[in-house]
Amino acid sequence: MTKVFIDGKAGTTGLRIYERLEQRSDLELLTLSEEDRKKPECRKLMLNKADIVFLCLPDDAAIEAVSMIDSPETIVLDTSTAHRTNPEWAYGFPELSDELKSKIMSSKRIAVPGCHASGFIALVYPLIEAGILSSESKLYCHSLTGYSGGGKKMIAQYESETDNALLKAPRQYGLTQNHKHLKEMKAICGLDVYPVFCPIVSNFYSGMEVTVPLFMSDLKKGTSVEDIISVYKNKYTGPVVSYSDSCDEGGMLSAADMSLKDSMIVSVFGNEERVLLTARYDNLGKGASGAAVELLNMITGAKITEGLDI
Repeated sequence: MTKVFIDGKAGTTGLRIYERLEQRSDLELLTLSEEDRKKPECRKLMLNKADIVFLCLPDDAAIEAVSMIDSPETIVLDTSTAHRTNPEWAYGFPELSDELKSKIMSSKRIAVPGCHASGFIALVYPLIEAGILSSESKLYCHSLTGYSGGGKKMIAQYESETDNALLKAPRQYGLTQNHKHLKEMKAICGLDVYPVFCPIVSNFYSGMEVTVPLFMSDLKKGTSVEDIISVYKNKYTGPVVSYSDSCDEGGMLSAADMSLKDSMIVSVFGNEERVLLTARYDNLGKGASGAAVELLNMITGAKITEGLDI
């Protein structure tokens, strides 16, 4: 039976991973008491005892945790930002390519993608790979997310300050254009420059909608909207990531459409002059804990959707 330890189980992502795994008969969850989880020696014991470790920690703590692992057999799935652009780590988005999938399967160190970055990369990577979009492109990314993406502190703020008028409207952040996901977005897609990134948090619990707008004239000459759709349909065949041109009734898209789901829907809207590339998913699902559990399933040979809500 595969032994699993979640370092940082008390956080939002850690709790969601634990909830997905606690009833599984193919796994043994290793846990620490509230007192012991604060003791380095107890954490180190579990980190080395486990076959697979989830790190649900701030960056510095995740780096420290990796340094505590002596066992050459322990596989690490890190949900922090710390290792996502480290070439020695596999990037945990298996749908992007067979090469990446193979690296995930052969690696002991795997970085779970960031929530905003997952949508952007899902949209941009295939077009650069297909030669439709240049790596020199100067791109824009608009991302709307539920407040659970801000962790326990932001969740408490939204759910306790119900009379705060500022929280009732969408709030843009990352205003300095130094958001921590930018390095990942640029590196994994192979872009020459960082995109202009506009993340927005709004008054709903979970869900995410990432949009990359493009002028068709900025793409490879002769490219049609159908060419773009064809790339996505061939790349994303499910069950976790798939293409669909559906939208809400009335021609609208809701960022809460995939709330509490672990899958992602990629779509293309627009015309032969301007298009909107969109990815809808849950910031806590394919954007975090769902993606981590999908990777666990791959590694252990379980059904890829085991424990996931697709």
